[in-house]
Amino acid sequence: MSIVSTEWLFKNKNNVKIIDCSWHMPNSKRDPYKEYLLEHIENAIFFDLDKNSDQDTNLPHMLPSEKSWEKIISLTGISNNDKIVIYDNSDVISSCRCWYNFIYFGHDPKLVQVLDGGLKKWKSEKKPITSDTTKIKVSNYIAKEKGKLVKNKNQIDQNILNKKFELVDARSKGRFEGKDPEPRKGVRSGSIKNSFCLPFGDLINENHTFKDLNEISLKFNNIFGPKLPQDVVFSCGSGITAAVLALAYSLINIKYVPTIYDGSWAEYGKI
Repeated sequence: MSIVSTEWLFKNKNNVKIIDCSWHMPNSKRDPYKEYLLEHIENAIFFDLDKNSDQDTNLPHMLPSEKSWEKIISLTGISNNDKIVIYDNSDVISSCRCWYNFIYFGHDPKLVQVLDGGLKKWKSEKKPITSDTTKIKVSNYIAKEKGKLVKNKNQIDQNILNKKFELVDARSKGRFEGKDPEPRKGVRSGSIKNSFCLPFGDLINENHTFKDLNEISLKFNNIFGPKLPQDVVFSCGSGITAAVLALAYSLINIKYVPTIYDGSWAEYGKI
């Protein structure tokens, strides 16, 4: 299972590495790092999705190179055999993107989990938070990139013709159908031909936990029918909420390996 409960983390917080991967939409006017400095789970390490990405592209938080990832994670003090729990304080459940990144770069999927409900649920249960600085001892992390877990624009275009995989978009229906404007400048409204829409929020409860497995299954059955395919790629605005769908799909299809169109609509919908 790719998620753990707040109660589990509370009991095991000294035996895992904890990451705060909060990220907010560009128009939210929120600073996740400043929020982290004010309050976080004890010993949590802040992970900046924008900073810890490919800095040689104008697309947001694209995957970095293998060598860059090794340096990034070594500086967090995380080692290859560490069990990791990732949480966020974000309306877009950004912890799932960090979960995907670790799997993409070869961390054992059984050792990477997301805190169900994130900081919102943790605080609602009066569990302890702190503003103390987390002490980090630099490690020597070794990555092993799994290139098949990411798709590029050319592969998306080819798939429109040869239909090798299903493509599911995590954005709202308004954005998907071109009725609502995109939050980023220079990006048109609309969606990729032959893709499906499943807004990530349809799988999330008000307290930021994932809905139960039956509800998640029903949402995907409405798209695919009773038999869930293995070849599924997820997209969204910029690759964040696509990972929410990928994690949810892995909960009901245990053989599924998370695969994302990294550029997502920020790339495909460029004007």
